[in-house]
Amino acid sequence: MKIVCTSDWHLGNLFHGNDRLPEHKHFLAWLLARIKEQQPDALLIAGDIFDNGNPSAAAQAAYYEFLADATGICPDMNVVIIAGNHDSASRLEAPRALLTRHKVEVRGNIHRSWVANGEDGKWVIDYDDLMIPIYGNDGLQAIVLTVPYLRSDVVQNANYSEGVNAILRELTAKARGKYGDSPLIMMAHMYAKGADIAQHDASEKIIIGGQEEVNMQGWDEHPDYFTCGHIHKRQYIWNTDWAHYSGSVLPMSFAEKDYHHGVDLVIIEHGTKPRPDFLEYEPQHKLVILPETEEELTPKKLKKRINAELQDRNAGKLDDNFVYLVLKVTLEKVNNDAIKELEALIDTKNAVLCKIQKIVPELDIATISGSQHLQSIDDILNRNPLDTLRETFAVKNGKEMTEHQEKMLTDLLNSITAENDNAQ
Repeated sequence: MKIVCTSDWHLGNLFHGNDRLPEHKHFLAWLLARIKEQQPDALLIAGDIFDNGNPSAAAQAAYYEFLADATGICPDMNVVIIAGNHDSASRLEAPRALLTRHKVEVRGNIHRSWVANGEDGKWVIDYDDLMIPIYGNDGLQAIVLTVPYLRSDVVQNANYSEGVNAILRELTAKARGKYGDSPLIMMAHMYAKGADIAQHDASEKIIIGGQEEVNMQGWDEHPDYFTCGHIHKRQYIWNTDWAHYSGSVLPMSFAEKDYHHGVDLVIIEHGTKPRPDFLEYEPQHKLVILPETEEELTPKKLKKRINAELQDRNAGKLDDNFVYLVLKVTLEKVNNDAIKELEALIDTKNAVLCKIQKIVPELDIATISGSQHLQSIDDILNRNPLDTLRETFAVKNGKEMTEHQEKMLTDLLNSITAENDNAQ
């Protein structure tokens, strides 16, 4: 049995204001070619199909056109889709009855019913609805266990991690009881503890403080394979060989510039562990940062680097393989007029300028007049406010105050002190 696993498409995403629909169509065309080539028994999409809960008509059209094409070129393929945190679970699941007729199963929500018990009661999850049997051409049956993104109101546990673990383990146990030795493939959308995410400019919506981080260490009775969405970097989870993030299909920020993208092709054979093979996809537009290092370049050297590393536009127009660009400039080396010249030069290249990252050279505060090492609250309270303002100005602007600026601040501080004395 062959199963293609993918996640985090983010259809409808704008990259620094640029519509990425053509890029997504490029990926979807690539994926259709892989489906035609591999003829998989199932396609699993682990959430964040759309970039937001109210996707554009164009993004939705691309999604449904893909499903129509995929089920057309591989009519025996099962398609299973879950909602991620970016998706509207109800919107995604709305056409469920229609899609089921075409072997496309969507699980946006976990369905529950309230069971009363005298004055008390509890919510009971319909676990059977989360179990989807799929069948291979060799007659093998596998069970896909679907776990869409779990919001705190569904988990209903003071500790989010413990609540999610209870649902995952209960679902797995019930599936084993119902389907015996059939391989279990769990598909979820969550933030697993220990997952490697970008430290800067991360695009995954991680809850501050890790309240939605799920620790699943010590799960002995786990499914045979676990494919997960939400984290954009491809990686194994919890140092296992059975749980894996397939990663996003496009880089979602410049922090993801060096990520590898594609889909997992999971092979399941009788009596063997499921094993994933990587089908790598090359995104249509590369991300480029100039310069890559923290070197401080003059405008002349920046122009030379731009001319050397970026192709010219053809007849003044961008082609289908333009790059997204971040230009790093050092304020001490490059003034505003030079920045305008650099922007004009980039407009002649096969590149879209996403942002100019302005770098302030680090100063040695100890060399600034009036600086001192603060060791206690008393040091701060007894310090001349002008010294603090002087250091703050230097850090923010990359240079010390002029005599004129310092005199203006001195006059202002003296005026404030005089007003306080009069008020007393």
